[in-house]
Amino acid sequence: MKLEARILLLLGLFFGVMAAVYWFWSKETAGSIMIFAGMLLGFLPGGYYWWWSRRMPVRPEDRDDGSLEEGAGVIGSFPGSSIFPFLLGMGAFSSVLAMVFGIWLLIPGLGLIMWALTGATAESRRGGQY
Repeated sequence: MKLEARILLLLGLFFGVMAAVYWFWSKETAGSIMIFAGMLLGFLPGGYYWWWSRRMPVRPEDRDDGSLEEGAGVIGSFPGSSIFPFLLGMGAFSSVLAMVFGIWLLIPGLGLIMWALTGATAESRRGGQY
């Protein structure tokens, strides 16, 4: 977690410096706020990761003498094939299209989303099909 925290904090620092330079150079508000928001997108998760990295045990990725085998975990635990992620994506797509083409598309979109969530929950409880 320390490496990820450092990367995100450095990105936040970079965007913070760029926001200050951009604002002083251009005096343009919208772009400065957007770059400032990019700084927050680096500092918020980076600070959270840094906070957690001090409280959790050291991972193999964080040690200098760590090897790939130590961090591999269980191999071969892949989920089975399922149609429900596709149905969830199509339901979300249809729901977003409802904002463009009409609210009537929200009905099949929400139906697909409910079907996908119900099916994925039931499949995860009984083990699914392989």
